[in-house]
Amino acid sequence: MNALFDSLADIPPAEWTAVALAFGYLLLAVRQNAWCWACAIASSGIYLVLFARGGLQMQAVLQVFYIGMAVYGWRAWRGGVVASGEALRVTRWSAGRHATGVAVVLAVSLLNGWVIARAQGGLVPYVDSLVAWASVLATWLVARKVLENWLYWIVIDTVAAVLYWSQGFHATAVLFIVYVVIAVRGYLAWRADLAQHEVGTAARADA
Repeated sequence: MNALFDSLADIPPAEWTAVALAFGYLLLAVRQNAWCWACAIASSGIYLVLFARGGLQMQAVLQVFYIGMAVYGWRAWRGGVVASGEALRVTRWSAGRHATGVAVVLAVSLLNGWVIARAQGGLVPYVDSLVAWASVLATWLVARKVLENWLYWIVIDTVAAVLYWSQGFHATAVLFIVYVVIAVRGYLAWRADLAQHEVGTAARADA
């Protein structure tokens, strides 16, 4: 326990700031509040520097994607509309689309991990690549308000917590454990919103 407290005490202020902003992003995302994307941009900007310095190449590159997706998510959530002319709402993907997405992520992660491992060696490049590419898919699902994004994040955040802790990012690892809990809450909240919308749509259709 003392070792844990000592490790947390050694964490730089920049990482704590990024953690706080990332935590704010997730809480606001659960509430479908578009300001979550502003927190995401700030947090990713800090993590971009931290991960680049820490040797997690794919995690650093991932932050660039996060920033781009945060801009897209802000526009989609604030003023985006779907083909029907309605505001963007929670939807679901078919099992086939999920299977295709997972297959692509696994294939690209193995290839990417192999390329990095040729220079670095070890298992870390493969885990780093898997977390990065799976996060790309999950972030896209968040931006499009696809319900199952939370199920992806439960798995991704668990793996990421182990990766970050092993590389010395202890505050971030603890954050990602909390993320798992919030992801469960997010899934339940978005599922309830989707169910309510479906009931309302059915009621209007019967009227």
